[in-house]
Amino acid sequence: MTKPSLPELLHAAVAAVGGTERPGQVTMAETVAEAIDDGSHLLVQAGTGTGKSLGYLVPALAHGERVVVATATLALQRQLVERDLPRTVDALHPLLRRRPEFAMLKGRSNYLCLHRLHEGMPQEEEEGLFDQFEAAAPSSKLGRDLLRLRDWADETESGDRDNFTPGVSDRAWAQVSVSSRECLGATRCAYGQECFAEMARERAKLAEVVVTNHALLAIDAIEGAPVLPQHEVLIVDEAHELVSRVTGVATGELTPGQVNRAVRRAAKLVDEKVADQLQTAAEGFERLMELALPGRLEEVPEDLGYALMALRDAARTVISALGSTRDKSVQDEDAVRKQALASVESVHDVAERITNGSEYDVVWYERHDRFGASLRVAPMSVSGLLREKLFTDRSVILTSATLKLGGDFNGVGASLGLPPEGTQGDDLPVWKGVDVGSPFDYRRQGILYVAQHLARPARDGARGDMLDELTELIEAAGGRTLGLFSSMRGAQAAAEELRGRLDMPILLQGEETLGELIKNFAADDETCLFGTLSLWQGVDVPGPSCQLVVMDKIPFPRPDDPLMSARQKAVDEAGGNGFMAVAATHAALLMAQGAGRLVRASGDRGVVAVLDPRLATARYGSYLRASLPDFWYTTDRNQVRRSLAAIDAAAKEKGAQDA
Repeated sequence: MTKPSLPELLHAAVAAVGGTERPGQVTMAETVAEAIDDGSHLLVQAGTGTGKSLGYLVPALAHGERVVVATATLALQRQLVERDLPRTVDALHPLLRRRPEFAMLKGRSNYLCLHRLHEGMPQEEEEGLFDQFEAAAPSSKLGRDLLRLRDWADETESGDRDNFTPGVSDRAWAQVSVSSRECLGATRCAYGQECFAEMARERAKLAEVVVTNHALLAIDAIEGAPVLPQHEVLIVDEAHELVSRVTGVATGELTPGQVNRAVRRAAKLVDEKVADQLQTAAEGFERLMELALPGRLEEVPEDLGYALMALRDAARTVISALGSTRDKSVQDEDAVRKQALASVESVHDVAERITNGSEYDVVWYERHDRFGASLRVAPMSVSGLLREKLFTDRSVILTSATLKLGGDFNGVGASLGLPPEGTQGDDLPVWKGVDVGSPFDYRRQGILYVAQHLARPARDGARGDMLDELTELIEAAGGRTLGLFSSMRGAQAAAEELRGRLDMPILLQGEETLGELIKNFAADDETCLFGTLSLWQGVDVPGPSCQLVVMDKIPFPRPDDPLMSARQKAVDEAGGNGFMAVAATHAALLMAQGAGRLVRASGDRGVVAVLDPRLATARYGSYLRASLPDFWYTTDRNQVRRSLAAIDAAAKEKGAQDA
């Protein structure tokens, strides 16, 4: 029997999911297949509506080797495992003459821990464990959640937190889950044979397609102990998120609360002298942290250096003692010991990392109103790590609606550790970038309006002219507005002011869960939704509810952001342009994502309004505009009001006809 062609396979898959075949999707499938076949790497930009999931799944399944698909959001993981993969596998089965298995794999703390559930969790003040079900009042929300979790444990096959609906708070979940460091290990645990996390790993070992998340991919790359099964192809969807997720995993933190918790957990398992050493070091660290002022530490101050060395040395002594003493009077000693060890090791590792003072790390203090001060350390760049760990021994496909910034892929490529496209060299990864376009006609469907007449935004200054402009635009649009703000303070101030000016519902991020806000925004055309970062990339509302997307200003990183400013300075010192490489790239990525909220379907019409004149007047403005969808561009405020009014009238007329 002849091998089915890629177009045949794609056609069958698209029909199975009830989609429409698009030229961009065909191009994407062909370029993905080529990259997999010759073992090279590919950055592929596929606009909203291209059908990119099938664009990479079909060639990956046709190839027949094991593939790992890593995504940033839970929503896409679920879509792949619950919808796209089952239908695609069914559709391709008659043509491929095999039925590829697929599985989801997440970090251990995402799965219910049966040991925690049945044996209780280590108690910090007393010896042994306590029954969290008895400790929580049955009438409290925590108590009710724990009882629901106990019932669910008897019926769930996966133990995956995301399959438990309605969900529970992080606090409740922490009572029934463990981190990989706290886990006893399947061979030493009484519930090892039934462990949900272990079963997920076993399923992943047998599957041809493993769906995971960026964080687990980062852990697999950074920690050296493989979590993911061996694979020949890696597909990173939502790849614009990868660098920040990897940075997050590679960031260490020390807080007085965390250190004191480690002291309490270890104290009951080691002799008094060893425990006192850690207690003394913890007190010295806490005194220093009370005086900590937010900001980067270019060099670790002498007093902090001594405090960290004392913490590191005391933690090392405790770790040795924990390994050599046994205390049979402690109930379920293994679990108590493992949790204590995990806490102390975490303190030791971060203290040692900061003490060692790598030139590739950035160290800074942060201060939160609720949690007090923390000491943080993060890599200056993850590009070297990604080049070394990601782009060897397998073909890597990275895809997103936003990878091409300022007209090419080199900016995103550099952040991933890739040389400029087309560069030849023995140890350099071979890659190419392909933009397969979008099925939408952006120039006919959308307008990019820049309010050039407004004053330049000053940092944290009041912007009365911007609020006047925003009011007029929303009135012209008849509501239907998604307001994307560069700070939560800006979003709150705008919501407060406009609620007094407009007779329309204005929803504000933080006043309800994100899912509930988006649902309410989509349900009523007059409603507006204001918010910050997660709204820039988390909203998918096609149709008349979202016809105006407003950005209050260009979302550059804050000048006092320690990590971003350190990265910018490092590029400058190496002879590059730090502002363009770091700040402008960060802003371009967010603006491209934000502008992408407007056109989600072929019938959508609307305006993206940027209330920051720098997009029209500054030298970097053309770079940022080239990163956005190719909307019709104007700075004419009267023209844009007329357009919004016409779009509003058309939507109302259609609504009346449909009713």
